[in-house]
Amino acid sequence: MQFDPKNAALIVVDLQRAFCCEDGSVAVQGRDITSCQDASRRCLQLADAARDAGIPIFWTRLILQADYSDGGVMMHELLPNLKKLGGLRAGTPDVEFMPGLEVHEGDIVIDKIRNSSFYGTSLDAMLRARNVNSVMVCGLTTSMCVESTVRDASQRDYKTFVVRDAVSDFSQSRHTASLEVMEFGFARIFSHNEALSSFQA
Repeated sequence: MQFDPKNAALIVVDLQRAFCCEDGSVAVQGRDITSCQDASRRCLQLADAARDAGIPIFWTRLILQADYSDGGVMMHELLPNLKKLGGLRAGTPDVEFMPGLEVHEGDIVIDKIRNSSFYGTSLDAMLRARNVNSVMVCGLTTSMCVESTVRDASQRDYKTFVVRDAVSDFSQSRHTASLEVMEFGFARIFSHNEALSSFQA
């Protein structure tokens, strides 16, 4: 499977304060976000390189209504601590993009209410309108929103690629297991340098 830069897009998943900043809802729970911060910086480098190569960039954000009326089982049952902290609520700093992330003219922002960037969004339609057949995916977190997005992209027959050192998780074991699962059945795994090179192929 070959990455096709002439018909490609970069999907950058959830580089939000919730996951990247010390005052975000994840760090406040006591989780180590150091690797997420490192991966996020590599994502920004990938975005700059993609933009220079004329590859469209899709930034995603997980944003829920202030009363969590759209949170479903995810927030009410599976992630109750995040709900108690008021995480990922619309109108709060938690949902904002990380400092240093600049959305340029021509970039596309996709707001979503579940892990997958395809669920309940216009992402698929917007990719197809641009004749995209290859997607490079990076962002946070590997085992949740990244893997969910990658699975859905692959099921829609996009040639899907994941940048191993531009994705991260709060658990190294989950990160590693998720990459193995994606590589087995849903995507090809690139290094950061391989991804940069593929944009210029």
